[in-house]
Parts: sequence; C-alpha cells; structure tokens
Amino acid sequence: MPIRREHRYFYPIDWRQLSATVRFRRAGGACETCGRPHGQVVYHLGDGRWWDAGIGAWRDGHGRSLRTLPTIEDLGSIRETRVVLAAAHRDHDTANNANTNLAAFCQRCHMLHDRPEHRRRRWRTLFRRKAMGDLFRGPYPS
Repeated sequence: MPIRREHRYFYPIDWRQLSATVRFRRAGGACETCGRPHGQVVYHLGDGRWWDAGIGAWRDGHGRSLRTLPTIEDLGSIRETRVVLAAAHRDHDTANNANTNLAAFCQRCHMLHDRPEHRRRRWRTLFRRKAMGDLFRGPYPS
C-alpha cells in the first residue's frame, strides 16, 4: 500500500530500498507471519486458512499446516486474493527503522497487526471532532 502524501516525510528517503530489503532479501518474498508468497494468487476461506499450492496443503493464519481439512461448507466460501507484501513497523513508530523493528507482512497480517493502532487513531479522530463541535457550536442550539 502506498504511503499517503501527508505521511511521506515521516519515512526516510531510502524507504523503498529498505522495504525491498526487508520483504525480499530477509523474508524471501513471503509473509513473516503466515508465509503467503508475494505476487501469487492465494485461495483462502476468509478466516486465515489458505491453500498453499507450493506444498499442496491448507495452512492456518500462522502458516502452520492444518491437521483437519476444511469441511465442505467451508469450501463453499473460497475466495482468491493476490498477495502483496508490505514492510511494517512492529512498534508503529516510523522513525524506528531498526532491522528488528521492521517486518514483511501480507495484507491480512498487516491489518491484524495494525488493528489496535487503527482503533486508537479512530477514537482520537472522533474525540477531536466532538471537541471541535463543542468548541464552535456555542451555548445556543442551532
């Protein structure tokens, strides 16, 4: 996912090279959490289970082979997604570009990793909007 224009100045100038190094050299072109391969179309069930065509087996959301196969009902909800790796900051601090703080995540794992941060930002935005409304609305009903 491209970096928003208003957030670009938070990242170093060589972010593209740093990101590529993490995603392809260190992680080998696969998600570091679930193992989904970059650029491949992956069939999945929406709950984290996905078909790994490389080994011919179903995997869970952590990349482990499933012990029990999906049921017929589960297989009716198969979807396909093209996997795109992104470099993520584990601590959500874009200034901390240490190798141990960067991870290669697929879209699903990146969203799961960022969920608490997104919730915090959403709460902050709604709180700020309400405060601005209280500040400028005044004591008189409109």
